[in-house]
Amino acid sequence: MKHILYVVGTGPGDMSHMSKRAVDVISGANSVAGYSTYIELIRELIPDKKIISTGMMKEVERVEMALEEAMNAGSCALISGGDPGVYAMAGLVFEICREKRIPLSRPDADEESIKDSTDSTQCLRLEIVPGIPALAAGASLVGAPLTHDFAAISLSDLLTPWEVIEKRLTYAAQADFVIVLYNPKSKKRDWQLKRACDILLDLRSKDTPVGIVTGAMRENQSVTISCLKDLENETIDMQTVVFIGSTASLAYLDYMYTPRGYLNKYGL
Repeated sequence: MKHILYVVGTGPGDMSHMSKRAVDVISGANSVAGYSTYIELIRELIPDKKIISTGMMKEVERVEMALEEAMNAGSCALISGGDPGVYAMAGLVFEICREKRIPLSRPDADEESIKDSTDSTQCLRLEIVPGIPALAAGASLVGAPLTHDFAAISLSDLLTPWEVIEKRLTYAAQADFVIVLYNPKSKKRDWQLKRACDILLDLRSKDTPVGIVTGAMRENQSVTISCLKDLENETIDMQTVVFIGSTASLAYLDYMYTPRGYLNKYGL
């Protein structure tokens, strides 16, 4: 029996923004594992599937259960919002497979090559199925803030020391990147955003354009164009992605964009 784990990006929320490959592998897998909120977003795709659903802070348990299911049942789709390799589950899958010394192969590897390197009955085929990440979904609603170089930084200090996050914010601002903030604020983590704003205001103009997107491609979607001096007072939560402009970024009507430099080089 072939054993395969699909780590699937379901995109920003609405199923119309999922790739055909994502829909196909979810539909074809024997079981589906995922965070309960993401399971609900694709519920109509999986009416007859075995479902492994866990809540927040249960990521390790979820991956271990998905790996076990893939090895026992033949195939499992571990779903992840956005893209599974961007602040999501793909990296954890590799961490746990390495820790448990689970042999891996690409999904298209032939049986002979697997047999030459390991016991094929114990080898797990692994496919990472990409999805639209929150920064791409949000950027499309804001306008075109990421047309030039940018850096993505999570403000969650649950897994990363705050001192490291501050250093990254400072260096990204000094390098004049557009900065995308993930996990900017939660009910229990309400001071990090203000601290981030203080750091950035020391290095950027207070009028720097800022795009704020909450619930991109979902029913609660909201889009706001603001500026850096007002950012900490905007309505922001864990479903929000924040786009902080570089010195080149501009606001235009209800949009924000960052020129690549075409007009400077070629003119109109």
